[in-house]
Amino acid sequence: MSTDPASKHVSVMLQRCVDALAPAISAPGAVVVDATLGLGGHSEALLTQFPEVRLIATDRDPSALEQAGQRLARFGDRATLVHAVYDEIPQVLADLGVPKVQGILFDLGVSSMQLDETERGFSYSQDAPLDMRMDQTRGLTAADVLNTYGHGELAHILKFYGEERFAGKIASVILREREKEPFSTSARLVELVRNAIPAATRRTGGNPAKRTFQALRIEVNGELEVLDRAIPGALDSLVVGGRIVVMSFQSLEDRLVKQHFAAAATNTAPPGLPVVPEEHQPWLKLLTRGAELPTEEEIEENRRAASVRLRVAERIRDRSTPRR
Repeated sequence: MSTDPASKHVSVMLQRCVDALAPAISAPGAVVVDATLGLGGHSEALLTQFPEVRLIATDRDPSALEQAGQRLARFGDRATLVHAVYDEIPQVLADLGVPKVQGILFDLGVSSMQLDETERGFSYSQDAPLDMRMDQTRGLTAADVLNTYGHGELAHILKFYGEERFAGKIASVILREREKEPFSTSARLVELVRNAIPAATRRTGGNPAKRTFQALRIEVNGELEVLDRAIPGALDSLVVGGRIVVMSFQSLEDRLVKQHFAAAATNTAPPGLPVVPEEHQPWLKLLTRGAELPTEEEIEENRRAASVRLRVAERIRDRSTPRR
């Protein structure tokens, strides 16, 4: 029996994502981008169910690329895997000589592999080095953030990225405790956060360190800034009739995706015009009503699907340059 993590991995909402992309990528010569390759579950399904599709997949995590590469090796040159962050997709496509694509899939947040590998430090349930970098070859670690950021910076990321009500108090405790000994592993941080939060709050909402760990992960990987650049770049990379599917696992991501989709799907003409000029007409069509939630069956298949929000959109026209 295989011990390869990829072989045991169950991708979130796999068939729903494939079905959402299907109308755009079924024709011969179609190219689909998996912006967040991870362990390659969605990519494998796309390559299997659409025998003529070409896949271009990116991931910032070299370990994910290696494991997914083994999983997808049987597809040969139909699959091109690139070490890149997903806001670099337009450049990746340009380097490969691919001007536009028919489909793009984003599966945001931390991957199952990163959560399951204790030494990566993403999980608050096990003691591990405070790393949290999706690409361990570069950038600040979570420990660096905890040990060097000022009170205001720490409180800001805990409040806005972690939506933590007690951000200021937790930041104060972090600064006090790091004077005694710098932070290096997760168990100490988990205990500190637990003690900093009122007992009544600790009794609800799961592990009280969850929000702090989310905030640190987003800060370390620049996730919201990257996503804010990535969605417009992805939309511009779609052909007319091309589709984009985005799965978000926390409200900050979903809100950002919603804003970009809504802006492209909205009539921007001044009110009262008898005829709307083409440059003011929507160029994106929303195919989901709000964000779709997982079914009970999808959650049962993979518990990590419980918090997912799915949005799908289709490019309906080229963007024109306003006349001067």
